[in-house]
Amino acid sequence: MEASMRLLSMSSHPSTALKIQGEVRIPRSTGTAEYRGVLGTLSTMVRTEGPRSLYSGLVAGLQRQMSFASIRIGLYDSVKQLYTPKGAESTGLAARLLAGCTTGAVAVACAQPTDVVKVRFQANGAMPESARRYSGTVDAYRTIAREEGVRGLWRGTLPNITRNAIVNCGELVTYDLIKDALLRAQLMTDNVPCHFVAAFGAGFCATVVASPVDVVKTRYMNAGPGQYRNALSCLLALLMQDGIAGFYKG
Repeated sequence: MEASMRLLSMSSHPSTALKIQGEVRIPRSTGTAEYRGVLGTLSTMVRTEGPRSLYSGLVAGLQRQMSFASIRIGLYDSVKQLYTPKGAESTGLAARLLAGCTTGAVAVACAQPTDVVKVRFQANGAMPESARRYSGTVDAYRTIAREEGVRGLWRGTLPNITRNAIVNCGELVTYDLIKDALLRAQLMTDNVPCHFVAAFGAGFCATVVASPVDVVKTRYMNAGPGQYRNALSCLLALLMQDGIAGFYKG
């Protein structure tokens, strides 16, 4: 997770200073470590920061995953049944998509601060000790609320709602559909291997469809005050700087 965050946050032109649609890009110093690919990022982090850097922000990541997953996954079946017409023999695609979007949006509305802190704290770990702003996750919550107001903890909520709705539909709905297809075709029985195959396909689909939103969300949430006017200006800046391929970085 930490390696993927470094790749998503990294600019492909670190020495360029631009202002694009409200973005103020700050040039990086020449001493900044360069990351090339997932394996290159892992090896660079271990070499320059030690093995512990791979688990930077672990507490914040656990807070985020437990709060998000308990809502978006835990409520999915209940909400899916709520959208299913009474007397229907099976749940249709529309009801599954609505359930995925609903639980994804509710999860963001409730747990967005944990995501903001996770992104900020992982970026904080990449800085020299003298330049780090947060001493721990609790300090990160306090500092963000003090410097940016309580609204700062919900920074990037709209792009994150979009991202989570897409991930939920690409993950939970696809999982449902793949598993149902395997069972209907009698290719597998309802057991652990069937669940594994369905989960593997769902994870792949979710990553492909959600990557562009995830890249924009990470850039926007990790940006300094005033760097982007809004999520749209972040998207346009990334598109002009890196092209379509920039949305699939990492």
